[in-house]
Amino acid sequence: MEACRVMGDLRVLELYSGIGGMHYALKESGIPAQVVAAVDINTTANQIYKHNFPETPLWNKTIEGITLDDFNKLSFNMVMMSPPCQPFTRIGLQGDIADPRTKSFLYILDILPRLSKPPHFILLENVKGFEKSSARDLLVKTLIQCGYNFQEIMVSPTSVGIPNSRLRYFLIAKLSGGDLNIQTSSEISDVFPHLADSAPPTHPSVLSVAEQVKEENPGGPVLYKRETRTDAQRKTTQNQDPSVRQIQDFLEPELDVDMKQHLLSPKTLLRYGAILDIVRPKCRRSVCFTKGYGRYVEGTGSVLQCCTETQIDSVFNGLDQLSEEEKLQQLLKLKLRYFTPREVANLMGFPPNFSFPGEISTIQRYRVLGNSLNVVVVAKLLQTLLS
Repeated sequence: MEACRVMGDLRVLELYSGIGGMHYALKESGIPAQVVAAVDINTTANQIYKHNFPETPLWNKTIEGITLDDFNKLSFNMVMMSPPCQPFTRIGLQGDIADPRTKSFLYILDILPRLSKPPHFILLENVKGFEKSSARDLLVKTLIQCGYNFQEIMVSPTSVGIPNSRLRYFLIAKLSGGDLNIQTSSEISDVFPHLADSAPPTHPSVLSVAEQVKEENPGGPVLYKRETRTDAQRKTTQNQDPSVRQIQDFLEPELDVDMKQHLLSPKTLLRYGAILDIVRPKCRRSVCFTKGYGRYVEGTGSVLQCCTETQIDSVFNGLDQLSEEEKLQQLLKLKLRYFTPREVANLMGFPPNFSFPGEISTIQRYRVLGNSLNVVVVAKLLQTLLS
């Protein structure tokens, strides 16, 4: 099998390398490989990448600043990349290929057919929404023209037992020599058991995932904490799934860190208490951590309830009838705190030996983690691609 033939000398080019999530996934997969170059322009991310992978050549330059000759000299046979997601996010302008941030990705698509030796394998990650974009259509068109077979998939870390929602689009591609659509569909279902059955093996063949966010029923009754009954039931169902591990497995020992610095401030509790996504150590769910975690509250990630003896409903029922001081005293009973950057990294599958340089601030750590990906999910896809 050709995959086996090239595995021993797999040379990987890591584009949009960030803090090295793809590199860690490659190590986690167990595939013998060498990252011949990592490319990114984010100075903070590059500082962290270099701290963890000092031997890897790190190019602090724009991708469109790399010539065709430069690419050819690297002699790579695999590309891993996570292009900028802002042009495709639901909360963004969804500028797609008109967004200047897609310029580098379009340059890659222009370069790919002109390489003297096209890579055997490609793995790409992006946000939900990319699968409906013109950028994705151009990607697929280029892959077909270059003779690649590919599989597209939407998957979240809960499918590998990690209690964190981070639904993402992935594409794995292999240069001719086997119909990847047919060969890997059953393997992907085995690796990610929460996925629904594969779509027919035609382009596109995006798999759906059972955990996709359901639209909230606007007419449904609102319970405490501004949650509908549907929301509460969904969370209860998630917490009862034995295939997903508990949050407590990913927490730092309290003796190792000063948790007081991570407690939510009284101002934050009073202003945002009713919309917080609160989880306990024994929960089997948490919402996606974004780059705004620690700076903003709404929609940026879950917070942890440290005082588990207190029931959430006992705090929030009737809260609106209390004075501001009484509200605060009720909310303080829960001892709510942010997850530490190390805990967020744990939930994103980063190994224990991943670390930050001491000069990187907590806010910077949250930001780069929010821009990264789940290491375990990518490792599983790499194993499937090269199996």
